[in-house]
Amino acid sequence: QVQLVESGGGLVQAGGSLRLSCAASGGTISSYGMGWFRQAPGKEREFVTAITSSGGSTRYADSVKGRFTISRDNAKNTVYLQMGSLKPEDTAVYYCAAARGYYGSSQGQYNYWGQGTQVTVSS
Repeated sequence: QVQLVESGGGLVQAGGSLRLSCAASGGTISSYGMGWFRQAPGKEREFVTAITSSGGSTRYADSVKGRFTISRDNAKNTVYLQMGSLKPEDTAVYYCAAARGYYGSSQGQYNYWGQGTQVTVSS
């Protein structure tokens, strides 16, 4: 059973940057596609970005393309989300998730989820 724990959230001003981490335990994530999702108040959880198990391919939601970067370090069993040029509309709880044999926007394909970390962007 893989456990995922997100960290690195916080309060930042618009235009600022944050780096989120997702540390895995209880198993290796090296064979899992990994994704980041977010849920803003009053809205459904939405896809942000995903990366293949090797890190060779990535996908991004249009809303974050060019501002966010996903990466992973399989030796550290950790996935990262570097967020830049943050906007108030990026305010949300950010979740990481792991999927066997998949990376992409379909939440149902993900097998494990973290508890989330809050990101708040002030204007």
